[in-house]
Amino acid sequence: MKTFAYPAILLFLFLFGCSTNRPTGDETAVNAIENGLLTGIQVEGQEPKLYSLAERMAYFKVPGVSIAIVKDGQISWAKGYGTANTETGTLVDENTLFQAGSISKPLAALAALKLVEEGKVSLDEDVNTYLTDWKVADNQHTATEKVTLRRLLTHTAGMTVHGFPGYHQTFIFPAIKMVLNGKGNTPPIVVDTIPGSIWRYSGGGYTVMEKLVEDVTGLPLAKYADENILQPMGMENSTFAQPLPTKLHASASAAYDRDGTLIGGQWHNYPEQAAAGLWTTPTDLARYCIEIQSIYTGKKQNGLLSKETVDQMLTKHKNDWGLGPSLKWDGDSLIFQHGGKNAGFTNNMVAFANRGDAVIIMTNADNGGRLIGEIMNAVSAYYDWGLGSTKTISLINLSADELQRFVGKYQYEGRVPGVAGYFVDIKLVDGQLMVFDTVEEESFSIIPMEPLKFIDIEKGDEIAFSENGETSSLSFMWNNNFRFVKVEESGE
Repeated sequence: MKTFAYPAILLFLFLFGCSTNRPTGDETAVNAIENGLLTGIQVEGQEPKLYSLAERMAYFKVPGVSIAIVKDGQISWAKGYGTANTETGTLVDENTLFQAGSISKPLAALAALKLVEEGKVSLDEDVNTYLTDWKVADNQHTATEKVTLRRLLTHTAGMTVHGFPGYHQTFIFPAIKMVLNGKGNTPPIVVDTIPGSIWRYSGGGYTVMEKLVEDVTGLPLAKYADENILQPMGMENSTFAQPLPTKLHASASAAYDRDGTLIGGQWHNYPEQAAAGLWTTPTDLARYCIEIQSIYTGKKQNGLLSKETVDQMLTKHKNDWGLGPSLKWDGDSLIFQHGGKNAGFTNNMVAFANRGDAVIIMTNADNGGRLIGEIMNAVSAYYDWGLGSTKTISLINLSADELQRFVGKYQYEGRVPGVAGYFVDIKLVDGQLMVFDTVEEESFSIIPMEPLKFIDIEKGDEIAFSENGETSSLSFMWNNNFRFVKVEESGE
């Protein structure tokens, strides 16, 4: 597993410590969380090791992070960390804009629900009733069941295209109809399954919803959402505008890949605004959470939407999905949530519907997911929210001779596009097995939980060896999905 060189860590910690923004609210909570990050894997019998946020940002190569915490229906604190742009030296503060990725979806869904409340569209009518110069193509799958707004919002419309890669700053920015027709960098968005029959995540479906909102209102989604959704909730630092207006570039974070390298053009553009196009801050997303919580619990009588609409929004459909957000139940506590992933941005938003609590974490790196998990563990531990995802494991000791049998070169049995052969080397280094992944260009140690079962404590990846009884040759399953067979005894 690749890490920063020591001098780079010192520079990172210096920049981290020089952030000019200040947290609001509970300083005790801020300090506890900043220094209480927990890895997802804990070892039975060992005292949990706590890390600082700065340490783990450097380790995961995440230049910038922004966090907001909601407690009892109010923003308790918000703070930015690290660097927004390594070329300009701009630091992250609570007003730095991040791409929300798929967190765009529950916010964009509010635009459609607003039109439902106004009687301009129905949740259960064929969306072709409202679409004008582009229609969902009828086929054998739509003969008896139709694509409806409810199905689009709950990912049950049977539509294709999971997500979108975005466009480099210098690439042609396609219109929404071009995306729908497959004239951009993704296939056409069509129905290939009977609507309502299954749940399947579809950014394509949300792009159809975007077109519906624009056709019904006669306005671009960005303009309609700004005037009717974002501004009424006080989300002053948010926009669906794509590409991002030049005047906002100085406030926006750049995007970084998994190695912490700046993405060409600083970020990608997304014409699929409802699915992936929102620029925002954790503080603004906290305002969204508070608005929904206040309406749902009846504390706010004249909110953005009626309580009846919000109740429908947070009603379980297939795969525990609501009209926009994903839903989860922790005991008697309803949680609404959504993650977000664009090129160079990784985020998460989790809110308790009844308790008025929430956490929003945004990062400017592809490798931000694991860091977010550790921050979530720290937040959950401090506030006792039950959101943590730590797993306690038991380890055993194996001698160097016992470990030596696993040393060698292994080849993946499947095929990886663009890769002639996927090999990993397993070597014994200082009494511990190390896996050297030649394709991913990383290495990591694995520790035995059982005589043939090992784990990477950092990632949680498991490697389970098995032996062919006739030939005594070894193979292993990586996370119970990918089979590698030993092809050389020597790991050299």
